Amino acid sequence: MFFHQDATIEDVYVHRVGNKAKDEFYVLSGNPIDLSENEVLPEMLMHYYAKPFSKTKEVHRFHHENDFALNEVYNFVTQYFERIIDFRRLSEQVAKYLYDVSAHPKIKAGYLHVVLFRSVQMEGEELDAIGIFKTESKNTVLKINPSQEGFQFDYIDDTINIDKLDKGVIIINTEVEEGYKVLITDSKSVSDSVYWKDDFIKVIARNDTYQQTTNILKLTKNFVMEKMDDVFELGISDKADLLNKTMDYFKKHESFEQEEFNHRVFANDQAVDMFQDYKREFETDFETPIQESFDISGSAVKKMQSSFKKVIKLDKNAHIYLHGSRDILERGFDEEKGMNYYKVYFEHEG
Repeated sequence: MFFHQDATIEDVYVHRVGNKAKDEFYVLSGNPIDLSENEVLPEMLMHYYAKPFSKTKEVHRFHHENDFALNEVYNFVTQYFERIIDFRRLSEQVAKYLYDVSAHPKIKAGYLHVVLFRSVQMEGEELDAIGIFKTESKNTVLKINPSQEGFQFDYIDDTINIDKLDKGVIIINTEVEEGYKVLITDSKSVSDSVYWKDDFIKVIARNDTYQQTTNILKLTKNFVMEKMDDVFELGISDKADLLNKTMDYFKKHESFEQEEFNHRVFANDQAVDMFQDYKREFETDFETPIQESFDISGSAVKKMQSSFKKVIKLDKNAHIYLHGSRDILERGFDEEKGMNYYKVYFEHEG
């Protein structure tokens, strides 16, 4: 999880990058944005730059078809962190490279922001980070001005909505040899934004233990809640039981073993075969292989735990929150009342 609440912005350069295919140019700024005399602006910029990443679940890494060390943005960032170039030089290299890949007629001109963050938190670590953001959308805002007769409207053109970041990437200064931890966001459609992720940043989803653990937990939950109904007649308490078995396995084991997991959770050959097919479809569709065995990430398990708590909704009258085994529940039908019921077993009343 990414946290920015205690982070600070140390440096910001803003450059304008045009569309190369339209013979537009880039304009480099010779000076950074001055934040020293304004108490409000740093907070607004932190909100604009960092808040869109606070709910980002997928972590990426730099990628190249041959070797990620050949990735241009990876190299620019690494040169800065290794103090080979200064931050201004980094921002200029990034701007020029973005201009080079902005060669499709549909790519919009815009302002490139290159930002140096101090003390962001990523999965419990306090680290430095570099943010690269692009502003393409401009807004017109209305102002109401007082006058002698009452109030009058005025407006300001070419403003930025700080609640809507067009494109952004944050590169966390950790695990350099694995391609960094990279967060990415894009408010535009996929077809409009391929160049940003694939041509400019060039990232793919990480496949570390955190991502492996998260992927198999999500996969299992989706399989239980959506796919098993194709063959098995499962009630909500049956599904809750399978989810509880899944979470129990990940809490009690330090490593994941596919065959053991299948046996402990599903204990049914047909269900296991279905799950394996479902897993292969996921790997193919998302180009993300899930290993047969890997170390379990405790932080990923903790993050996913709340989504595995199953609520049995009983009309509008009551909810049953099932955290343990379904053996404590007994479901039946009362002929006299013509209604379903649950009988709940417990040892102590808290």
